[in-house]
Amino acid sequence: MKLTAAALAGLVTLAAPAFAQDLPDLAGREVVIVTENAYPPLQFLDKDGAAVGWEYDAVAEIAKRLNIVVKYENTSWDAMIPAVSEGQYDLGMTGITIKDERKEQVDFSDPYMRSEMLMIVRGDEARFTDAASFAAIPELLVSAQPGTSPFYAAIYNILDGNEENPRVIKFETFGAGLEALKAGDVDLTLSDSTAANGYVNASNGGLKIIGEPLASEDFGFIFPKGSDLVAPINAAIASMKADGTMDALNQKWFVDYKMGE
Repeated sequence: MKLTAAALAGLVTLAAPAFAQDLPDLAGREVVIVTENAYPPLQFLDKDGAAVGWEYDAVAEIAKRLNIVVKYENTSWDAMIPAVSEGQYDLGMTGITIKDERKEQVDFSDPYMRSEMLMIVRGDEARFTDAASFAAIPELLVSAQPGTSPFYAAIYNILDGNEENPRVIKFETFGAGLEALKAGDVDLTLSDSTAANGYVNASNGGLKIIGEPLASEDFGFIFPKGSDLVAPINAAIASMKADGTMDALNQKWFVDYKMGE
């Protein structure tokens, strides 16, 4: 049976006290979190310039359950993992895929979300319908942000495995690549299903998703190696999965929320 958002909210209210007693109390500890605010609907700036999204709501709930005080700072994606690794921040969040090579630099929380890698094209695209037909037309281009999961999916799941393939047009941010797609400067961009569905739903037909998912990935928060925050954050994540909070957040941000409104 599919629960409504209201029913899920009720479930959260009823179940939370039973789990809260099992969580550690961090006594108002300040936790400095870094993000990019460029990955809707996980975290982004709304039309009024306010920082909002799934991750902000999740962290607010974690903070309440663990009794921590959160301070937010911003940095670019390419600087985030090194900065957290060096201990400049206590935690990083921006839809970060859990990967073994990244575990050499930072510790991850348990997964808070699983997503699939999807292909986004303009709404009127008819030249190709999947990864194979895109790869077969050599003049077609794909946008990607270097070092991200979409970049590696473009290289290894669609093209020839050459990270310098000229068909991959590199952009500093996902948003810039998406704008290039809309403008016709590239023909394809990739994103996990969380952001992809948000952008497509907000495009009024200007964008669509094609083909089958290229891969699935788990998202986690990142911490400096050896951080004592990992265990309590994991406990809070587990409690939020168990009592329906995660389902309620998914309903709010991936079903009910409309980008741009």
